[in-house]
Amino acid sequence: MRLSRTVLLTITTTHSPATDLGYLLHKSPGRLHTNELSFGRAHVFYPRAGEQDCTAALFLEVDSVALVRGRGDSPLAAYVSDRPYAAASFLSVAISRMFGPALSGRSREREELAQLAIPLEARVSAVAPRGGERLVRALFEPLGWRVEVERVPLDSDYPAWGEGRVMRLTLTGTARLEALLSHLYVLLPVLDDQKHYYVDAAEVEKLVRHGEGWLAQHPERELVTRRYLRYQRSLVRLAVAQLDPAAETDDEQAPEAAEPAIEASLSLDAQRRTFARTLLEEEGARKIADLGCGEGKLAAELAKARWSESVIALDVHTRALEHAAERFARLPEHARKKLTLLVGSLVYRDSRLRDLDAAVCLEVIEHLDLDRLDAFERALFASTRPRLVLVTTPNKEHNVLFAALPTGRFRHSDHRFEWTRAEHEAWARSVGERRGYDVRFAPIGDVHPDYGPPTQASIFTRKDAS
Repeated sequence: MRLSRTVLLTITTTHSPATDLGYLLHKSPGRLHTNELSFGRAHVFYPRAGEQDCTAALFLEVDSVALVRGRGDSPLAAYVSDRPYAAASFLSVAISRMFGPALSGRSREREELAQLAIPLEARVSAVAPRGGERLVRALFEPLGWRVEVERVPLDSDYPAWGEGRVMRLTLTGTARLEALLSHLYVLLPVLDDQKHYYVDAAEVEKLVRHGEGWLAQHPERELVTRRYLRYQRSLVRLAVAQLDPAAETDDEQAPEAAEPAIEASLSLDAQRRTFARTLLEEEGARKIADLGCGEGKLAAELAKARWSESVIALDVHTRALEHAAERFARLPEHARKKLTLLVGSLVYRDSRLRDLDAAVCLEVIEHLDLDRLDAFERALFASTRPRLVLVTTPNKEHNVLFAALPTGRFRHSDHRFEWTRAEHEAWARSVGERRGYDVRFAPIGDVHPDYGPPTQASIFTRKDAS
């Protein structure tokens, strides 16, 4: 039996006559339109087609088994991934295939209408943005869209489980249909930051073509370009050069880089790793997990240390782990033998993390939604319960010293929050009290007399540890 998942995009207009939407989309409201895709099947139909309002629906069935066939993935990958449920590069491909002429701004029978701004509403049944609601608004609001998001519960039958990261998205505004489709085509895969197909130079041409007239001036152009092109430096340089020949880009920034560009001049990434290595050695940690390891810089350094016995590198993003695996492959054999690379989430209990001396979370918690911190606490401090836990996170008070950082903005586009020293210490102390850990704090980076250090660290030591 083959399992399928569904994603729905609806486009509604109240332009009169509203049924002209059929001419713009090159799809007649009178019948069902179906196309086979490599990962499933796409359908277009009209649940409502009147003179006053008309709605076209793009219904996408994603074949979960086809996504993993022949890729060497675990059979469970077809069932545990949320990608088939949420709009991303799958929906972008379907938009291109089903609405190709409209995406290019053409209409054989209503050419003048294709160039006209009309009232439009687009609804996407599910998006899973790596960056949360803040990123959704940062991408679509500068383009003139009114954005509404609704968080989707993990399971409506079990409300106590809380909300997941999936959201329903509604965009409302007046624009050319071509503009709406172009914005969706480019930005939906940017939201989840994980394209399902190989990216090459042809993608640069697509990005430049569909970003024409809006992407060069977009405040998140750098993020959009990097994510769309899967952080391939040569492609990012090529795209930026075509979008804005006078612009410069820091294309060394990796997808899961621990150090935001705003911190680069302080070398905080290196300082955090040095702090972690020194602490772990002094505390006699031998079995260590780097949780949220990203590209695996710290894990690689720990594996090379003579005093370590085993190092687990865990991250939820498979693409980041691919970068980590490439890094680990270049290590000496004695270091490679110590390493275990795992896909996993920080907010779920994981039996693979038993019997640890220490767990390290460098610049990780601020990437979690605040309402997921309780789950993170339970998974790490109640279930895994290592003898030592190191958590580092940005000090929000220090942000005023970054001249390039606008007031009120976070240091990284994927941060869900940033804490003051008091907020961080209050959280850490409450966790320690609930979970049986002593807590102490340490600064990382130069300490300003008023604003403190750029990075703040909390060090948890289990009270019953020998």
